[in-house]
Amino acid sequence: MPKVGIIFNDIKPAACEVADLWRQKLMDLGYPVQMATGAGGLLGYSRPERPLCHASIESLVPTGFDEGMLFAVVLGGDGTVLSAFRQVAPAGIPLLTVNTGHMGFLTEAYLNQMPQAIEQVLQGNYEIEDRAMVAVKLFHEERLIWEALCLNEMVIHREPLTSMCHFEVTVGHHSPVDIAADGVIISTPTGSTAYSLSAGGPVITPGVPVTQLTPICPHSLASRGLVFPDTELVSITSANPDPLVMVVDGNAGCYVLPGDRVQTQRALYPARFIRLRPPEFFRVLREKLGWGLPHIAKPTSVELP
Repeated sequence: MPKVGIIFNDIKPAACEVADLWRQKLMDLGYPVQMATGAGGLLGYSRPERPLCHASIESLVPTGFDEGMLFAVVLGGDGTVLSAFRQVAPAGIPLLTVNTGHMGFLTEAYLNQMPQAIEQVLQGNYEIEDRAMVAVKLFHEERLIWEALCLNEMVIHREPLTSMCHFEVTVGHHSPVDIAADGVIISTPTGSTAYSLSAGGPVITPGVPVTQLTPICPHSLASRGLVFPDTELVSITSANPDPLVMVVDGNAGCYVLPGDRVQTQRALYPARFIRLRPPEFFRVLREKLGWGLPHIAKPTSVELP
């Protein structure tokens, strides 16, 4: 029998309860089960007195999560999904994402649908949707000192107070450009509906092979969002004398010191989503974000009292 994995948010009682329940159920069906928590994909935040928490991209794969695993179930919200893909993407394991959180934009099913969802997957009645991830690397004096996979976005900004920063950005072989803004966001099509959307970036449908650069509160009419092929390597350096903060998918980060270089490019490993029905991105946009909802019809005439 192939193995099945369960990755759960261990700070949510509901997720812990369901994880234990389904571990037993799957084992009763004869499937060996490997358990891991979403915390394994949280790289932590560096501090000025300890600026490095370096873990290689491939080192985060949990014990027992390998090519012998048929699939893994993720129990949590979007943060747990992002963390889980950081753990299993290098092993190529597809994930069935089950929402125990709030928004659940990245999740495929709800808790009350889990029995039918598991049965459908065990019967092989599903599709796999591959979504692009980005490999983020930080270099200090051309030495790699920090790296991470991201499914949504990488953000560089100043702390503790929001103030203007200057970034030199090079996309592929093109000439460097200077961006004056509170920060910059590099996002995937999946991440176009996350922080980048809030910063004024466009929505990009999954499957389009592009990367998006979105300035945060730019101080110039010339500094606007940019979409370019995801084959391009992006390098970002800061022209500020103070350290900046880099955050990946909202749950991992490090300090970027003056002279450091941040590099992003499409990762070798995709995020493999299990889909119980053919992916329908506009339906998710409508249900989760209210996109494309019909307007209330205006009256054709007004009756005067």
